[in-house]
Amino acid sequence: MEFVDTHCHPHFSDFLPDPGQMINDAKTAGVTKLIAVGTTLADSSRAIDFAQNHAGIWSSAGTHPHEAREFLADKKSPDRLIKLLNKLSIVAVGEIGLDYYKNISPADAQLAALRSQIEATKHLDLPYIFHVRDAWEDFWKLVDDYSGIRGVIHSFSAGPKILKQVVDRGFYVGLNGIMTFTRDESQLEAARQVPLDKLLLETDAPFLAPAPFRGQTCQPKHVVTTAQFLAQLRAEDLAQFARATTDNANKLFTLETK
Repeated sequence: MEFVDTHCHPHFSDFLPDPGQMINDAKTAGVTKLIAVGTTLADSSRAIDFAQNHAGIWSSAGTHPHEAREFLADKKSPDRLIKLLNKLSIVAVGEIGLDYYKNISPADAQLAALRSQIEATKHLDLPYIFHVRDAWEDFWKLVDDYSGIRGVIHSFSAGPKILKQVVDRGFYVGLNGIMTFTRDESQLEAARQVPLDKLLLETDAPFLAPAPFRGQTCQPKHVVTTAQFLAQLRAEDLAQFARATTDNANKLFTLETK
């Protein structure tokens, strides 16, 4: 069976000094492809370099909503983002979005940074990796201004009502280790209801290690643990589940063999 970790941060210092071992462990587990996701422009550059130096790894570039003020402070940020997105290993814009749970950057800055990044990149026809937390109403108002937007709602942990809004807009749904330890039945019900042709697997490594690995550094290999949990939760055959989610990742991100 083959799996894809569509959202991780293998270039983060948490994985040093031996990222090679992390990659080998992932491949041994059957996780043959990874997407290294950027969270700031500087971090995106590191993700790109990491992907370009390792087979089976691609990258994205964007600024996380927590860093919205940093993005807006430099008027050249949109141009810098476009330059990063023209690198060979790039398959998506992200992660970008809105996070009102922590409000590390104020809401107005988050909205401005999100719109700026979409405006700067919409002509590139790349999928988007969206981070949305406690900000759905504002997110839909902004995103619905743009036709043809495609991508994934990363680390989805809302209920069936929000899921319907996601799926009705054609977005993919990224599920990770949260599903293995949540006690929120509405989150689990949504995980059951995600159409199989819209479901993506991810880890968000080094964060959100699935049960029974809570308290440890999450790694891309752990995507298999989440896949096993979700296949059982949804009463689906694991091999078919793996094949479908891998096909979804290849389709959305156009993951070609490196």
